[in-house]
Amino acid sequence: MRVTVIGCSGSFPGPDSPASSYLVEADGFSMLIDIGNGAIGSLQRFHGLLDIDAICISHLHPDHCLDLTVYWIARTYCPDGPAPRIPVYGPRDTADHMIKAYELEPNPEMTATFDFRPLEPGPVRIGPFTVTTALMNHPVEAYGLRIEHEGSVMTYSGDTGHSDDLVRLARDSDLFLCEAGFADRPDLPPDMHLTGREAGEHAERAGVGRLVLTHLLPWNDPSETLSEAKASGFRGPVELAEVGAVYEF
Repeated sequence: MRVTVIGCSGSFPGPDSPASSYLVEADGFSMLIDIGNGAIGSLQRFHGLLDIDAICISHLHPDHCLDLTVYWIARTYCPDGPAPRIPVYGPRDTADHMIKAYELEPNPEMTATFDFRPLEPGPVRIGPFTVTTALMNHPVEAYGLRIEHEGSVMTYSGDTGHSDDLVRLARDSDLFLCEAGFADRPDLPPDMHLTGREAGEHAERAGVGRLVLTHLLPWNDPSETLSEAKASGFRGPVELAEVGAVYEF
């Protein structure tokens, strides 16, 4: 399995990164996990724009899904004719949400380009991957994703506050992409995001191999987030996500 960070900024694009997006590849199959604002520009640095076989959207906040609207343009109006229709997995209202965002008619428009399929808690087969989803602790319908291929496992938290379900989902993962959107301070709103310390605590409880902190808000100091995670008690390697970083396992 090969994972490339396409975007890792939280809530909105930062000066060095678009919003959330990750490319997962195995056996010639390419899947995007989230497609936040700015992701399509960054994707073209690392992968063929139209060489995507499936997309999974963790939830419908713009920093995780909005570039699906411009990706619809790329696949529909490319010079050689429309690209093949691909599946898009996401919360139950994904199609309506994205069609409304681009002010399109419901049919056929975007659904001619994307085969929208609802995510539900549990496993689903996507190309060579087994993707297991669980609902996270966030104000909207939001999923964490466990992706398995031939004994290799990565888990992506999506957006979440403290979650025992995330610990269960990430159990024994080789790679744990975990959000750390909040700086550690006493006035944090509940049930929304994790701090670096909390990401480390979830990683330790899950027994993961490597922790990569992502969904890094541009106004926070990433070095402080990293220090919090390293002081959390997590005993494995931990690092900050960066655009272009590649993990193979």
